[in-house]
Amino acid sequence: MTLAIEHLSKQFVKNGEEPVESLVDISIEVNDEEFICILGPSGCGKTTLLRIIAGLDHPTSGSVRIDGLVIDRPNRKLGMIFQDYSLYPWRTVVENIAFGLELQDVPKEQRSATIGKYLEMTGLSEFGNSYPYELSGGMRQRVAVVRALAIDPTVLLMDEPFGALDAQTRNKLQHDLLDIWGKTRKTILFVTHSVDEAVFLADRIVVLTPRPGRICEIIPIDQPRPRNRTSAEFGQVRRHVLDLINQPKCVV
Repeated sequence: MTLAIEHLSKQFVKNGEEPVESLVDISIEVNDEEFICILGPSGCGKTTLLRIIAGLDHPTSGSVRIDGLVIDRPNRKLGMIFQDYSLYPWRTVVENIAFGLELQDVPKEQRSATIGKYLEMTGLSEFGNSYPYELSGGMRQRVAVVRALAIDPTVLLMDEPFGALDAQTRNKLQHDLLDIWGKTRKTILFVTHSVDEAVFLADRIVVLTPRPGRICEIIPIDQPRPRNRTSAEFGQVRRHVLDLINQPKCVV
């Protein structure tokens, strides 16, 4: 699998006003099973970029292709996970996860087997009959991850999924996500504004400038997992990213 983002730009026009540039000439090639973090300040176009990749929005110019196919609408190869969980409050955990499978007319027995596998993988087996309001924020986000995984996408797109959680829960879910990634080997594009989170998770970090979002630098991280946040190697990469963000080419 190859996901190619090619010279992608996005402008917004409101009521005849001058166009506002959100993204400018973004080009990234993502490899199979790769974990990419997209890092940048608020308003730099991270969510817009992810929505375009998911086929939920359209670029002004440029394209997104997966295995050569242009993505211009939602595609089952791409699963999206949002910060606000987007769970149906009137459905149980199992029913929430089953929703996408129902849309694909997956037989009931196969749905049950798929849901059971992912509930066990994520430690949610005993909460299958619970409703979202009965779960903690971290558990709701795990349900959202399972719902996306259940339809077996090639690529998981994650839009600051842990941004609203407390630090302890966030760190726990980062470990959980790496465990899930190790078992499923999905390709992941993960949007964040946290340098620490990006260095902990990513194979490569794509650093965007403030709006309009341009690629400042793409940083490979060649460190074994699980990574030690207190190690000298981790701190060196973290400092490099922070220094990069403060450089003129990443600020203007």
